[in-house]
Amino acid sequence: MCISNSSADDLVEMIGLRICDDHKSPVLKFYLTMGYMMPKTSPIKDPFHFHPELRQLIKPFRDSFYRSITTEKIRAQIENSGQELQIDFYEDDVRERLRSEALSQHTGDLYVFGYASLMWDPAIDFSEVRRAFAPNHQRRFILVDDKGGRGTSEKPGLMAALDQGQGCEGLAFKITSEKVDKETEILFRRELIAPGYLAVFVPIEIDGTSQVALTFVADHEQPHIRQDITRLEQIRFAATGTGILGTSLEYLESTVVQLSEIGIIDPDASELLAAARNYSSPQKAIP
Repeated sequence: MCISNSSADDLVEMIGLRICDDHKSPVLKFYLTMGYMMPKTSPIKDPFHFHPELRQLIKPFRDSFYRSITTEKIRAQIENSGQELQIDFYEDDVRERLRSEALSQHTGDLYVFGYASLMWDPAIDFSEVRRAFAPNHQRRFILVDDKGGRGTSEKPGLMAALDQGQGCEGLAFKITSEKVDKETEILFRRELIAPGYLAVFVPIEIDGTSQVALTFVADHEQPHIRQDITRLEQIRFAATGTGILGTSLEYLESTVVQLSEIGIIDPDASELLAAARNYSSPQKAIP
């Protein structure tokens, strides 16, 4: 849209740009008159603009099982699998209270930091995904699942939790402000269907810029957060655990693959995966 010469004069006067004290810049006036004051940049519409390599590795939110997860669905799946229901689900009103408390000081767009399954199946409608680093936390495989998700009481499974530590690489998903309420309701049903994590904001770094992000850290009050877990237990649980959400080995493999796609090597996760694969492979016959 163009503006009149007089309007251009007024705007040049207002912002105080002149060639000298008595003459307004003819170049600036021309660009204002022709509507070229400042090139407008369109917002990034491709969520994978910064990481196109992840496009085929992150499940579309509409296809995610977690998008419509409810306690009723999980309860039915566990019962249909023939397992004994052992999960102490959060009541919906309790979960909503936790969500309200976590977001009480937040306004605007929201970053969500993912360090494990959120990296490949976040189930949220995000506008941007970026590589991110949480400097005060680390990924630890200390969540023992014996409730039917990726393990049972007979064959427990293993999943990750974010804990205090010396840094964790992961992915940050941006949710635009107008979608925060809807998407966090889905996110909390996914991550806090039962006790295990605490929803908190943590500092993260994205391309050298400091941000804060919502994430889910280990709740040490819960018995299935095992800080004392041995390496042998981690290997066995990762190798053999299976439940209605899949196997613990698949979970670990997907974590390592997703990190490697953005150039991240997590030595602990990679070494654990190699050991779990070796544990799972058939033993060679001894001659």
